[in-house]
Amino acid sequence: SPGVVYHYEERGVQRARQGWEQCLCVPLLRPHAWDLQRRWDGLLERFSRSHAWQPRRYDEQEHNCYTYALAFINHVRSLQGQQPLSKDEFTERFVMPQTRRASRYLTLHHQLAHRDFYMVPLPEQEEED
Repeated sequence: SPGVVYHYEERGVQRARQGWEQCLCVPLLRPHAWDLQRRWDGLLERFSRSHAWQPRRYDEQEHNCYTYALAFINHVRSLQGQQPLSKDEFTERFVMPQTRRASRYLTLHHQLAHRDFYMVPLPEQEEED
């Protein structure tokens, strides 16, 4: 919530405020999950201190940042009495929709930046009596 990105790498769990400006945000919480939003930072901090995320355990293929993120999400889901998500299910339900949205945006941005366009404001609609 304070704009800190937690990520897992060869040096263990890292916390960063910069360097993630080009990342995609994947919304995970329902808009009105106030209680969970308030507890999120504490849950993440405690989860990150687990021995599972020590630097020596890092493996680029099998125990990496994606594994860390999914394990935390499944930890939160278990606290809510929900079933864990597989990598495939998480990717399809949460990651791919954001990736598709970003791809459409980048395609549109590229077309606008490399072609001559003239934008005209729409005429204001008159109020009906």
